[in-house]
Amino acid sequence: MTQDDDTEGRATHRQLPLIRVAVLALVVSSAVVLFHRSALGPVLVVTVVFLLGCLSLSRNTPVPRLDVGSRKRQAPLWPDSGAKSVVEAMAEPAFMIDRNLLLRFQNGVSERVFGAMALGDAISLRFRSPELIAAIETSVREGRIGFAALIEGRSAERSWSVDILPVPVPKSGEPSFFLLLFRDRTAERRIEQMRTDFIANASHELRTPLASLMGFIETLQGPARDDATARLRFLDIMRDQAARMSRLIDDLLSLSRIEMKRHVPVDHVVDLGEILEEVCEALAPLAEETGIEIVCETASGPFEVAGERDELVQVFANLVENACKYGDGGGRVVITMGETRERDRLFRDVAIRDFGPGIPPEHVPRLTERFYRVDVGSSRGKRGTGLGLSIVRNILVRHRARLIIQSVVGEGSTFTARFPAISTPA
Repeated sequence: MTQDDDTEGRATHRQLPLIRVAVLALVVSSAVVLFHRSALGPVLVVTVVFLLGCLSLSRNTPVPRLDVGSRKRQAPLWPDSGAKSVVEAMAEPAFMIDRNLLLRFQNGVSERVFGAMALGDAISLRFRSPELIAAIETSVREGRIGFAALIEGRSAERSWSVDILPVPVPKSGEPSFFLLLFRDRTAERRIEQMRTDFIANASHELRTPLASLMGFIETLQGPARDDATARLRFLDIMRDQAARMSRLIDDLLSLSRIEMKRHVPVDHVVDLGEILEEVCEALAPLAEETGIEIVCETASGPFEVAGERDELVQVFANLVENACKYGDGGGRVVITMGETRERDRLFRDVAIRDFGPGIPPEHVPRLTERFYRVDVGSSRGKRGTGLGLSIVRNILVRHRARLIIQSVVGEGSTFTARFPAISTPA
């Protein structure tokens, strides 16, 4: 049926009440003529005039037309299957909402990350962030792209950036649906926080000896200019502070170099027994100074792993030096070598144990963080930079090894470096 035929049919439907009135008028006039034949002439005249008036009225009555386009502009309740397929294929959590901020579809990734939601529910029932909801409302009201941030901390803090995207409609009409696309920024946020903390800590560690040096220089230039005794004492302190800055810069450079190549695999084979003997010989003066005896129980034969010799010397020098410095009072440091199995894999362990005061359990998980110290005053007094264990951890990561820390307050601590054993051909 054409549009004109449809219009004519609607007009005929509008004329039906007038036809019924005309038929009723004919019936009434016939009854009058039947009982009063003398009134035939006047009745016929009145009837004809009435019918002509009805016909004229029916032709002049405007027929209201339905705006078909307005029906097409009404928002559908649900997105079509094509739009759902595209959203389902996205690798990030995605939601489709309507202009009333009601959920119309969510993909499988969003169900795994945020949990399943009932279709038709308000999106604000799941996301209790006023900033996010306000950004969505603004985008819906203005029909434009919007952006927002969401930080959730129910189990572990996670950071998301949210893109609010209007779904285009044909002929540039008003969008009926909006896509909420969530992108996980947790790792980036943590890296940025680590970078900020690192700069702050490094600046603080360098500022302290610099301030001390500046103070002593000003004193030597002023009140102590002619005081030979004070000058010698201040110069000794200034030398210690300069050495502290030098150690800190050396550790920062070392940490930077190691982190740059921590993902580069090693391709050499070294004997850990030889490395430990070298480390014990080099640290013998420090052990004698602190009153510690180093007992090195090396393996009877070769104890080989894949590794870089210089880096592993740095690892065990750090661990043995820490055991001598912070295990004071225990009298000895014991180095042992052994093998263990985990999930049918063979590993080779080197354990450095001290018998000092031990480490409280709340500090153990954070010992390998940069600049982390259990006792700041004690560490600085023993010339520590707070970077030693962080360097150890990064070197071991490159060697596909790990550091295991066990400590009991009052009994001492054990630091174990666990290396994967070299597989031998069958």
